[in-house]
Amino acid sequence: MIATIIILSIFLLVSLYIIRNLLRKQEKAEDLLSGYLLYLDRLSRVIEISDKKITELDSIGAFANDDETGTIFDGIKQIQEILNEFQLKNI
Repeated sequence: MIATIIILSIFLLVSLYIIRNLLRKQEKAEDLLSGYLLYLDRLSRVIEISDKKITELDSIGAFANDDETGTIFDGIKQIQEILNEFQLKNI
């Protein structure tokens, strides 16, 4: 009877220790994930603002494709299109 109580007490203490460590690890993971989501949200906003600015600049068609500036601007637009794929969509 006493041996059973001792074994159950040891099991309980070990279980509490394991649960406590798992809880701390879970909280650290949640904090890290929260930081990543905040970073991704800010990055998404920067991409959105950049897309609006490029669209605004190109709305009047001031950059012709036949000159060097137009070629560079087309490259920038292509990069922006790639970045637009990385925007967060309603998370």
